[in-house]
Amino acid sequence: MSKVLVVEDSPPQREMISDLLKGIGLSVTSAGDGVEALEQIKNSRPDIVVLDIVMPRMNGYELCRRIKLDPKTQEVPVVMCSTKGEEFDRYWGMRQGADAYIAKPFQPQELVGTVKQLLRKS
Repeated sequence: MSKVLVVEDSPPQREMISDLLKGIGLSVTSAGDGVEALEQIKNSRPDIVVLDIVMPRMNGYELCRRIKLDPKTQEVPVVMCSTKGEEFDRYWGMRQGADAYIAKPFQPQELVGTVKQLLRKS
C-alpha cells in the first residue's frame, strides 16, 4: 500500500484530501505545516506528498525545495495543491521541483488521477 503525506494547514481541507486518498486504498498521514511535514518525512519516507503552499512556519514552496534537494527524498513525487491558481504560481511551483500543480477548488478526480499517475511513474 502506497503512503501519502498530506500537508495542509486547514483541518477541513486536510480531512477532505485525506478521505479522497484513503478512498482509493492509500495509507494517509498528515501534517499541519512544512516543519511538521519534514519531521514526519525524516521518520517515515512517504511514496508521495500532497501539499498546500500557504502555510504557517514553512510554506509549500520551501518544503518542496527541501524534499527535492535531499538525496533521500528527491525521488518522492510532490503535488502542490493551492488556491494560488495564477500561471505564475504554477510556474514557480514547478520551478521548486513539484511534479504536479493543482489549483483549488479542484475536482476530486483531478487529484485522484494525478496521484495515481505519479505513483505509477515512481
